[in-house]
Amino acid sequence: MIPKVLILTGFGINCDMETQHAFRVAGAQSERVHLTDLINRTRNLSDFDILALPGGFSFGDDIASGKVLANMIKYNLGGQVQEFIDTGKLILGICNGFQAMVKMGLLPGFNGDYSTQEVTLTFNDSGRFEDRWVHLKTNQNSKCIFTKGIESIYLPVRHGEGKFVVKNSDVLARLRKGSHIVLQYMDGAGNLAGYPFNPNGSVDSIAAICDETGRVFGMMPHPEAFQHRTNHPGWTREELPEEGAGMQIFRNAVEYVRENP
Repeated sequence: MIPKVLILTGFGINCDMETQHAFRVAGAQSERVHLTDLINRTRNLSDFDILALPGGFSFGDDIASGKVLANMIKYNLGGQVQEFIDTGKLILGICNGFQAMVKMGLLPGFNGDYSTQEVTLTFNDSGRFEDRWVHLKTNQNSKCIFTKGIESIYLPVRHGEGKFVVKNSDVLARLRKGSHIVLQYMDGAGNLAGYPFNPNGSVDSIAAICDETGRVFGMMPHPEAFQHRTNHPGWTREELPEEGAGMQIFRNAVEYVRENP
């Protein structure tokens, strides 16, 4: 079985081609589909196994990053997305895609509720766009299928609104207790740390979360930006594997679909 991946595109999404390529390298049939084609029903979400919401600046980040995209999906495709999740399929949101997912309520998905917003992503504490590489540590108790076999990973971030915040302390407690927290920003020694290691000021240094099933996953760092050793900032000075570490996230998704057709 060759998994089929829908890479959402249109209206300012600009990491769609890199995301498409990553899934293709991982062994999937990967296709870029414009949001309008889904809304107009000329293409069907149900024909795919994985939905990917790539990074970019959808709708120019008007109102707030990902907010307009979130509303476009929620109020035009909400039922289809819910069915997609209910049938055991996968959703991945990266950067702007993650922003849209939390703002439409897809994450954290407490008790199977994929419509209520409990968290958000807002302006970086630095007050500016952050473009840097970060160290990330994986929560080994998480059910996230995308990070299977990954203990730590080094990836780039590039965002102006990546600060993860919660509605209240009860939400943070539920995130911790339910192992929804998947990735956290760390310093080079593997410890929670402040800026610049945590590039945005996220509570608990949270960089990525998943739902209770581990099949719906959103992250601020860009795994599609580290597909090959030459993407790494130290590739001319360090001995690195030919394949970039970000590819494992895509390979995990493809392998999961193959094992759970």
